[in-house]
Amino acid sequence: MKGVFGILVFFFLMGCDNNSTNRNPYLQEVSFRFDLNLNLPLYSPLTNTGSAVYVGNAGVGTRGAFVINTGFNSFMAWEASCPNHAPNDCSTMSLDGQVVSCSCEGYEYNLFTGQLMNKPEDGKTYHDLLFYRSTFSGNTVVISN
Repeated sequence: MKGVFGILVFFFLMGCDNNSTNRNPYLQEVSFRFDLNLNLPLYSPLTNTGSAVYVGNAGVGTRGAFVINTGFNSFMAWEASCPNHAPNDCSTMSLDGQVVSCSCEGYEYNLFTGQLMNKPEDGKTYHDLLFYRSTFSGNTVVISN
């Protein structure tokens, strides 16, 4: 009986994690909720699969968010500040179709996956886009963190 209890305690202690770091050391975790009404002209491109928009409203993420329609009433939302350096004058990325790019270093990210597409081969750690939750209901996409 003591052996079973000891094994259970061992696994319980191994499951504990004191790591409370951010998902990305350059970007703060900002809590927000924002509704995108797809009936509004600003967000109506999201009614088409593969279309993306920039949401630059105050209080949305650090520097805003990019939202893309990935098909079948599914949407992905990503932080608009480049994830590979601290926010600065050039860190708000620009949208070009289904790709966003950072003018600081020229990093490019795919909005379907959030992955850095032109990762340097220098052995350093690079981050993909910071993900935000998105839900679709009726004619509204809700993005939040």
